[in-house]
Amino acid sequence: MKTVNVVAAVIVHDGKVYATERGYGEFKGGWEFPGGKIEKGETPEAALKREIEEELATKISVGQYLGTVEYDYPSFHLSMRCYICTVTSGHLTLLEHMAARWLDKDHLEDVDWLPADRTVVEWVKQY
Repeated sequence: MKTVNVVAAVIVHDGKVYATERGYGEFKGGWEFPGGKIEKGETPEAALKREIEEELATKISVGQYLGTVEYDYPSFHLSMRCYICTVTSGHLTLLEHMAARWLDKDHLEDVDWLPADRTVVEWVKQY
């Protein structure tokens, strides 16, 4: 099975985290922490900064490493490195997602998370 290496940003602000709804692809309509694929020769942190700038027109600071989710989807294995991040400049502008929400701990379950991201939600509850 093919392994896809990605990074995800748990963007935090005022006790809330930023969740995005996928606007394309096989998992369109599912909610996730934004991010994307790590390109050859890129560090995970550099990939995350690039992906957030491409998807949300925003610059971020990559902070604490939360962990790596290993998840088997039907057609590929996902290895997703997750980091706590903060916005350093720009406004979170949806360029590839359908919707976004700021969620506090009491409302993390209010959206339909993609399977791999559910693990990250549990980590966020403990953070």
